[in-house]
Amino acid sequence: MSVSMLCEQLAITGAAITVFTTTANGTDELPVVINQPVNLDGVTVIYFTRITKDHSHFSPSLLIKLWKEVENYDLVHVHAWWNLVSILSCLVALTRKIPVVLSPRGTLSAYSFANSNQKIKGSFHKFLGRRLLNKCYFHVTSEQEKKALLNIIQPKGMAIIPNLVKLPVNAGYQKEKQFAPDFKLLFFSRIDEKKGLDILLNALPMVSVPYCLTIAGSGDEAYIKYLKKLAADNHIDKHINWAGFRTENKFDLFNAHDLFILPSHDENFGNTIIESLSTGTAVLIGQNVGLANYTVKNNLGWLCETNPESVSTAINNIAVNYKNDLERIKKQAPAIIYKDFAPNNLVQQYLTLYNQIINYD
Repeated sequence: MSVSMLCEQLAITGAAITVFTTTANGTDELPVVINQPVNLDGVTVIYFTRITKDHSHFSPSLLIKLWKEVENYDLVHVHAWWNLVSILSCLVALTRKIPVVLSPRGTLSAYSFANSNQKIKGSFHKFLGRRLLNKCYFHVTSEQEKKALLNIIQPKGMAIIPNLVKLPVNAGYQKEKQFAPDFKLLFFSRIDEKKGLDILLNALPMVSVPYCLTIAGSGDEAYIKYLKKLAADNHIDKHINWAGFRTENKFDLFNAHDLFILPSHDENFGNTIIESLSTGTAVLIGQNVGLANYTVKNNLGWLCETNPESVSTAINNIAVNYKNDLERIKKQAPAIIYKDFAPNNLVQQYLTLYNQIINYD
């Protein structure tokens, strides 16, 4: 979503931008025209078929097209790592001497290296990955992400610019908070081990105030089945509403809850935190989340450690002792978010970064 919005905002400024992507739609393929430019929300997009159906997304046709045409562009912006579109596109651009900006999107953290395929990742990084990355310019979304990256690479340059996040247009969210008898908790995210939902489910038996939890998101069915069994084993399933993946009316969902919780083990930014605060709903987030410092600095929520005891203690404390803060955040947060994350201001920061790289290179 952040990449789409960035492209749309760049197109509005008059930047000539073309998106090369694949037809990947999970294990399925998007029903789109391939190998032909199409206009999506003002952005020129070309879809290429892939020959692998896993997360490698190998697309020879994309790479051939890039090799032939990349010299027509001033700069290539690659998003994420650890897939063959990102890695090989980076290699093609650098070989053709076109500067590359890389946005890791959380894929180059210590957590990423330590989880899933760590031997393959470690070997690739040692023999080729590090050399490619050190030739790139980096866009990161937080100071925390910058520090983590500098522990493993030495890039040509690095700039911190927040993600562009689509905000609600309904100013009616800025209302007095009406607290129901049950403290209404919300987890809204991709359901993945990294996000710490299991930590929250293990914390809830220690919550002493009446509560209900909405879980909005999708993920691997086997992992969701495991989480539902965990909830049942903890005798908290009657308090939980599994709402599934939500896009329509998601801001209404944020607004309808008292506290948004994201106890992630690792998060380079956290778009849903901005979405929640834009409706005035306070947040409780893991201390390893990229927006942790921003949240504390602006007094818009609370931090927790990634363990059940810390999460439960925080929920109990907020529900009992910080209702005035919840009301204050409800009133103040939307204006702060709209000021700090105005798309027209952020896109100018991206353009400045691009121009500096183009002129320097």
